[in-house]
Amino acid sequence: MKPTWDQYFMRMAFLAASRSNCIRRKVGAVIVKDRNVIATGYNGPPSGMANCDKVGCVRIDLNIPSGERHELCRGLHAEQNAIIQAAVHGSIIAGGVIYSTTYPCVVCSKMLINAQIKEIIYNDGYPDDLAELMLVESNMPVRQLALPVDDIKNILGEYAWAQIGED
Repeated sequence: MKPTWDQYFMRMAFLAASRSNCIRRKVGAVIVKDRNVIATGYNGPPSGMANCDKVGCVRIDLNIPSGERHELCRGLHAEQNAIIQAAVHGSIIAGGVIYSTTYPCVVCSKMLINAQIKEIIYNDGYPDDLAELMLVESNMPVRQLALPVDDIKNILGEYAWAQIGED
């Protein structure tokens, strides 16, 4: 069966997440405008820097819970990397839609608001009340599109699912 546009782009976000080397959470994002992919991103350190799967995770070492102390991480978030990739390649994302495997944190939410993204579509939730408050205050449309686990497994294959998925 042919996927809807939303399903199609969310599947791409999961495919982007499969590129992540984060040992805590693998996240992917796709920015789309007029049904065209403008940029993709996945979470990880800046280009040319060692990945956390090689040097360790400061967040794990310091026992930092999800949704807290975002600055204590080697990596950038998937949404940030998608915005940066668009900028590097001179692509306009204002008026676009972002598909993300995870609800954006407060830092990403602020960036998406200022980048004039018109809608956020996410698969999984994330514990960040301030992000939710800021998105509501900005009138940013946000909606969940949870793909079935079997769908994600079929897209990624068993190996990639084992790296991203939760049992």
